[in-house]
Order: sequence, then structure tokens, then C-alpha cells
Amino acid sequence: MFAQVIQGKTSNPQALAAAGEQWLQDLAPGATGWLGSTSGVTEDGRAIVVVRFDSEENARRNSNRPEQDQWWSQTSKLFDGEVTFRDSTDVTVDVQGDPDKAGFVQVMQGRSTDPQRAQQLMDQDADKWAEFRPDVVGSVTIGHDDGGYTTVLYFTSEADAREGERKEPPPELQAQMEEMNKLSVGETEFFDLKQPTLLSPK
Repeated sequence: MFAQVIQGKTSNPQALAAAGEQWLQDLAPGATGWLGSTSGVTEDGRAIVVVRFDSEENARRNSNRPEQDQWWSQTSKLFDGEVTFRDSTDVTVDVQGDPDKAGFVQVMQGRSTDPQRAQQLMDQDADKWAEFRPDVVGSVTIGHDDGGYTTVLYFTSEADAREGERKEPPPELQAQMEEMNKLSVGETEFFDLKQPTLLSPK
């Protein structure tokens, strides 16, 4: 699997969401291998888009389409200043429900001293985590160079997510969380997407 993480700032989140819907209608039918896109804007104007394809080859093929280039030339004007792109083939998808029906999405970005161990911890006791946090309906974790990562968490609603955050985890899950925290480097950045745009092939 291949993922691209696009980031920037915008003062026009509604237009950015509309551009995504336009892409779904006009360009998605010709985007071979496209698996889905998640995007949104935080209350302070930080925009993030996560696009997934079944392979890097198909993603490149889509990028080279003239209609894709034309769409991006217009959409890029909705960003204020620089836009960054990060590509990765290190993608892990975990689905407990239907992420397309998520009412709230939180994206976390940070760095780990041991990405492989961090992934092992995330995969460990998946059934127990699903039971403990039924508000989480899915996640996508993308590994970057230098130990960086982007994790997209899909929740039933923001209210459910906040309630879940306040719950005291059982000892074995608490131990995993503590080990994960020890692997973390620097501050983790959070993007709360209260009105996410969730697109997938029709």
C-alpha cells in the first residue's frame, strides 16, 4: 500500500472540502488503485490530507494525469503558503467498524526511537483495545523516514472519543501505553478534524 500525507494551512476549509468532493465526482473514476482519502482542517487552520493507493505505481500514474494536474493547480490556491508532501509505502490499516461513517477524526504526528517496536505494541492485544475503546472504528498508521509517523484515528463521534480518553485502561494496556510513551521523541502534534471529509471508491 502507498500513502501520501499533504499538509498546509488554509483560511477556507469549506472550499477545500468542496474540492475533495469535486475530485471524487470528476477524477476518482479514473484513479486506478485509489483506496480512499481522509482530510480536514483544524480550528486553527491546519489542513491535512491522507490519500491511499494500492501501490506507488498507481499513485504516480494518477499524479501524471493531466486532469489531476489541472485539479491540483486550482486546489493548491486554497492553501495559505507552502504545502508539504510526504510519501510512504509503510502503511498499516486497522479497521474495527466503518471509518467512512466516523463523526470525528484525530491525526497524530510524532517520532519514535523504535518504529518497529511501536508497531508491535499497536498490533498487540488488538481485540482488548477494541473492547476497551469501542469509539475507535479504525486507524491508519503511516511510517516516515527518520522514525516519524502519521496516525489517523477514526471515532464514532468527538463526544465518544473524549469519554474514551478519560477511561482508565486495564493494567496490561496501561503498560503498553507507557512503553509507547517511552519510545516517543519530542512533542506529538495533534490534528482534531471535527468535520472530516471521508472519501472512498463508490
